[in-house]
Amino acid sequence: MSKVQQRDVFDAIADPTRRRLIQLLAEAEDLPLHELAAHFQMGRTGVSKHLGILKEAGLVKDRKAGRETRYKLDATPLKEVQDWVAYYSNYWSANMMRLGQLLEEEDEEA
Repeated sequence: MSKVQQRDVFDAIADPTRRRLIQLLAEAEDLPLHELAAHFQMGRTGVSKHLGILKEAGLVKDRKAGRETRYKLDATPLKEVQDWVAYYSNYWSANMMRLGQLLEEEDEEA
């Protein structure tokens, strides 16, 4: 694994707290820990651990700005998730079309 992405992106987004962090970061250019933590019923330490997991998956970048650390989303690794979902979307679409054709054939025979 590369140095940037040490954790599987699917593992990183499996947790609802981390998905919410991704959403919050997608809605802002970058945010400090205290602003992110305000959205959760856990302390900064807990939020920081979740951000660390997202960072290991390459989904979050951080930078020091004075005395605070600011976090920013890097959605590039989500392309792997998008590709996986698209494959199965195509799979289900094809199966539904086949089912529709089968039902039409049965209606014509009846």
